Amino acid sequence: MLEDVKPDLEHNVCGTYCPIPISELSNQIKSMSLGQVIELIADDPGVVEDVPAWCKATGQEFLGIYEEDGEFHAFIKKVKD
Repeated sequence: MLEDVKPDLEHNVCGTYCPIPISELSNQIKSMSLGQVIELIADDPGVVEDVPAWCKATGQEFLGIYEEDGEFHAFIKKVKD
């Protein structure tokens, strides 16, 4: 279950809307090491489609997403520099 994934970095972008969550994700992942996992927390429902699409476009590994109390928790593993 995704709730059991322990991210190396947590980044909260609640209160921002497209394209800010993806822009923030892109900036954060650049500073991470290969194999690390980031948890992106957002309240913009657009991330449900945007994060997997961004991962596919950039070659990063989308681990999944869940919603809790109006916030979306997306997990991405850096697998490509």
